[in-house]
Amino acid sequence: MTTLSLDIATRLATAGLEAADAMTVPMNIAIVDAGGHLLHFTRHQDALLGSIDLAQRKAKTAILFRMPTATLGQISRPDGPIYGIEWSNGGLVSFGGGLPITDTEGNVVGAVGVSGGTADQDVEIAQACLAAL
Repeated sequence: MTTLSLDIATRLATAGLEAADAMTVPMNIAIVDAGGHLLHFTRHQDALLGSIDLAQRKAKTAILFRMPTATLGQISRPDGPIYGIEWSNGGLVSFGGGLPITDTEGNVVGAVGVSGGTADQDVEIAQACLAAL
């Protein structure tokens, strides 16, 4: 897979919704392509409205820096080497819930962003999305 198709993005998001259902936590799930553009978005009806933007920004952050948003958060703390980076690129998210999507050759082809629960819950759902690859 060199590009992320809508069919694959839909499959990933569906897996995330199912995992969120099992946790009984309403979630917003965004999938972006390699350029950071929204490819697929879905949400539970009762998911927090403020988390719509967070899910999309988490996905965009993960693709722009090709790393989990939680990792970016670790290195952007006040004593970190890139403190303040979250103010760049129109606003980044530097806590858990965004993960890059890689193909079988290790190329980053997109990203998933999940928001609606705690950061740990968001990460768990994002990982469930990737497990559907």
